[in-house]
Amino acid sequence: MKRFGWSISIVLLVLTFTALRFAASTLAQPAVTAEAIDFANLRATTSADAALLGQIVPGTRYPVVGRSEFFPWLLLADPVSSQPIGWVFADIVTVQGDPTSVPLSTLDLSSAAPLATPDPAANPAATLDPAAPPTTTTAPAATIPASAVTGTVLNEINIRYAPGTEYARIGIARAGDILEITGWHTQFPWVEINYPASPNGKAWVAIDLLEIQGDIYALPANTQTQFNLPTLTPTLSVLEQNTIVGVTPVPLSPEFTALGDQLWGMMLSAGFDPATSQLGALFLMDVQTGEAVSFGSGTAFSGMSVNKIAILIEYYRQLDTPPRDAQAYTIAEAMVCSENISSNELLAEVGGGNPYRGAEQVSQFLEAFGAQRSFIFTPFDNDPFITPQAPRMRTTDADQVSAQPDPYNQLTVSDTGALLNGLYQCGYGNGGALLETFPDDFTPTECRQMLEVMSHNRIGTLIEMGVPEDVRVAHKHGWINDTHGDAALVFSPGGVYVLVVVLHGPVWLEFNQSEALIEEMSRTVYNYFNPDAPMAEVRAFDPAAQGDVNTCNQSLFGSQIIEDLLAAEFDDSTPTPAPGS
Repeated sequence: MKRFGWSISIVLLVLTFTALRFAASTLAQPAVTAEAIDFANLRATTSADAALLGQIVPGTRYPVVGRSEFFPWLLLADPVSSQPIGWVFADIVTVQGDPTSVPLSTLDLSSAAPLATPDPAANPAATLDPAAPPTTTTAPAATIPASAVTGTVLNEINIRYAPGTEYARIGIARAGDILEITGWHTQFPWVEINYPASPNGKAWVAIDLLEIQGDIYALPANTQTQFNLPTLTPTLSVLEQNTIVGVTPVPLSPEFTALGDQLWGMMLSAGFDPATSQLGALFLMDVQTGEAVSFGSGTAFSGMSVNKIAILIEYYRQLDTPPRDAQAYTIAEAMVCSENISSNELLAEVGGGNPYRGAEQVSQFLEAFGAQRSFIFTPFDNDPFITPQAPRMRTTDADQVSAQPDPYNQLTVSDTGALLNGLYQCGYGNGGALLETFPDDFTPTECRQMLEVMSHNRIGTLIEMGVPEDVRVAHKHGWINDTHGDAALVFSPGGVYVLVVVLHGPVWLEFNQSEALIEEMSRTVYNYFNPDAPMAEVRAFDPAAQGDVNTCNQSLFGSQIIEDLLAAEFDDSTPTPAPGS
């Protein structure tokens, strides 16, 4: 399993990222740099047939110290020593700066020693989860004739409509996929492949991204530099107006649709593309109008600590009286401090003393509620008080492959959004799915108490930093090595809304990448609901909000949070807009 809660190690990790970003911004940068788009070979001269010196992968920008006068090749240097390390084909790197400002060169590095080849997945932090499953897939070899010339994909790559990165991407291939090569280009180091999904049945891949089996030069050569290609079929809108538990679908306004399109564009621009192994999903709902959009709602993600929302609701479903002192502290520790041991104590109470039985009970609640693609079947990790036992598993109709979800703890953004909307409608609205499904198990006071305790979850990052400091955000965050997410009910002056964002990257997802995107998406949504008082930028990272678990636990003693949880009647005086239903 791949889980960890909010801990001092994560605080240090986030602070480290912040320090590194600041340090990097103060260093002088080369005038022109290049970074691999996917996976690029460095060669001794300006030819795909030249000696291979090494490879570069995304994540490092290399100084460009030379360029060919006649061919689209760039000479790269070591970022530390500034010594030339190899030539790279210009179409398979992203260039920052003006390459024409770089001097012409004919340097031949044939006598240079080969570089150490970097591992595309290499990251010291990835050792935190050595059991992470591989992300590669292999194309069925049976569809390719035995006599064919083939290329084995070295890393996740783009398949393009013609030989150049300026042409549309029409597909993705993963490491280990085998492609049938049908031709080669005389001027560009690209090869043509059979690709039935293309309008003309063909596509192109940069040669340096493949390990070739056979002689490509025995295949037909292509000398074209202008390509009159069939028109690609327009991509359908990615936005999904999916069925939400307990909500009658309503037509989307053009403005709300445009907001969804804008958020989708932000996701793509940040590199979270559902066609690749780095992807994301979003759910957004206006609880007043009932309008809701999502994308990626059919993808299952690891449930992380975000699934503690479901644990909290099932725990309250079984309460017949307000929580006692000890129960209130346990609830607060689980939801405010994200304490895994306390979360497991809630599961144990739900399960009559057995946290595994409690987890199954939470999954049964989710299924009865209608969130059938979400479940949790195990307690959280790093709990010395639990004797491990074999958990159950479930296969749902969600995509349980793309985001490599934890097999025992999964969610979808729409399921989680429906839970938050159910809590809002129960506490402040006109009933909603929780009260309709479990009419005798919840009161408006209990629903308001659950939202109130989540409103004290302050982490100084993610959704809460995209709204003003005085705006109430009832949310639960979660992150593991490869998946980060936040699910919130935001009580903004211009309207109350549900926002759920989950992002996934293979093996290890950089926190500063997910943090920046979620915060900016949150600000964009807030400004839509509050056009008369928009936020100019996200709030600055707040390390003071990120105390360790022990500090958080100590702050609960005698706090208003506990008093609110103990109250038989609780009213937070939150304005109640006319909700959708």
